[in-house]
This record gives sequence, structure tokens and C-alpha cells, in this order.
Amino acid sequence: MNKIILLERLQRERDQFEQLLNRVGFARRLTMKGVSGHLTVKDLLADVLLHEQFLADRLSEILEGETYAPSSSFSALESFQNHYGYPDFESTLYEKDKPNLLVLDQYKNIEFDEIVSQELAVYANILDAFDKLTQHQCLDHDLFHRIAEHTYRPYRRVGSAIQRWLKKIASEPK
Repeated sequence: MNKIILLERLQRERDQFEQLLNRVGFARRLTMKGVSGHLTVKDLLADVLLHEQFLADRLSEILEGETYAPSSSFSALESFQNHYGYPDFESTLYEKDKPNLLVLDQYKNIEFDEIVSQELAVYANILDAFDKLTQHQCLDHDLFHRIAEHTYRPYRRVGSAIQRWLKKIASEPK
């Protein structure tokens, strides 16, 4: 894969994700519980934001010549989360594909529009940092996989949950 192909795929996935969020927002169902367990669309967007923030910080470290190593102990995993405010998503000790409810709790009192604003800013940071990276840096740091893992794979996961939920509530008697 190369940078151009990844950017095209990322933008296509991003467009689909934003269209779905707009559809849910238009229906004013952003804070209704039950989208995924007891989570709301707002909670799931906060989870996407955390993944993107994780990625943006790692890309920034690469640009600054710093080295990231996934947490290899539970104490290191806890320290990482305390330091950054989000989990070490790439640690083998972290439970993947499941939102971290303790971390999401910090977004409980933040308005949906603010989460959207933060998420858009972080996404722009990812694009900006990725643009500055060379093809060799991308290959050396497995960025094609890592970017997918923290952007459009969460979009797909969250999007699938939202679509299932929308079908479910559409079929419920009024």
C-alpha cells in the first residue's frame, strides 16, 4: 500500500461515517442509550476520538523521532492511561474492540458538539502528520495498518452498531 491509496480509503470510510452520524443527528437520537449495550452514539463517538487521539500522538512522536513501545505490564498500562487520558490501544494487555467505560465516563458531561469538534481537530492532526511522513517512515512504523486500526476500523465498528440500532428502533412498535 502507499500513502495515496490509504488516504483515498480513509476519506471514503470517513465520508460514510460522517453521513451516518449526520443521519442519526438529524433524527436527534445522539444521546439515546442502547446503541451498543447501554452506550449512546455520543459514547461511541468519544471512543472513536480516543482511538484517533492515540494515533495522532503516536504520529507526532514519530515525527519528533521519539519511540513508542506498547505497555508490557499492567502497571505500565495503567500509567499510560493516567498519563495520556486514554488506553494504550496497541498493548497486548488491552482488551480490544470494546469501549473502555471508565475512560468514556470522562465525556459524560461534555456536549456532543464539543466531542465532534475535538474529533474533527484530531482527525485533521492525523491527516497533517501523515502528510509529513515519508513512505519509509510509514513502512518502518507499520502505519498503513496502524492508521486503519485507529481510524476507519473504529468507524466501521461504530457504524455497524449504529446501523443495527437504527434498524431495531425502526422496527419497534410506536
